Amino acid sequence: MARIIIYVSIFIISTFFSIVNAQSSSKVPCSDIEYSQFDFWVGDWNVYNTNGKLIGTNKIVRVPNACAIQENWASKASKSQGTSYNYYNKTDKSWNQVWIDNSGFSLELKGAYSNNQMSLKSKLVSSPKGKYYNLITWTKNNDGSVTQVWDYLDENNKKLKEVFRGIYKKDEN
Repeated sequence: MARIIIYVSIFIISTFFSIVNAQSSSKVPCSDIEYSQFDFWVGDWNVYNTNGKLIGTNKIVRVPNACAIQENWASKASKSQGTSYNYYNKTDKSWNQVWIDNSGFSLELKGAYSNNQMSLKSKLVSSPKGKYYNLITWTKNNDGSVTQVWDYLDENNKKLKEVFRGIYKKDEN
């Protein structure tokens, strides 16, 4: 009888420590370094053109429990408003953005972070004006601002046109 009590006690104690160890070693979802690569864009921003004129505001927030970043754009120059969802896909090790605005325009981009820049590119777009890629790059600047540049590229990845250039500065209010 004493042996049974000892075996049962050892079994219970070892099971307890196995459960405790498993719980303490469980990883927090989306805690790998890759998931924080776009965090430099998170915040409340005023967006200026290259002449220093305020052209819009953008609130970038982390989405709790979704491993994503949400963008909330509002133009000061037009009625344009839009939202994007940005996320790291661990399966193919890429960053992705899905953009939707209040005109019904949507854009899907895929890319990577490197050298203080997030660069995301669309698939080849065919339009009546020709074929092109959308390439949007966000650069983390030394002063804490972020520069966003949206370019059209031809089929050989040569720049056709700069569509947008905005300088993000933290909203101090």
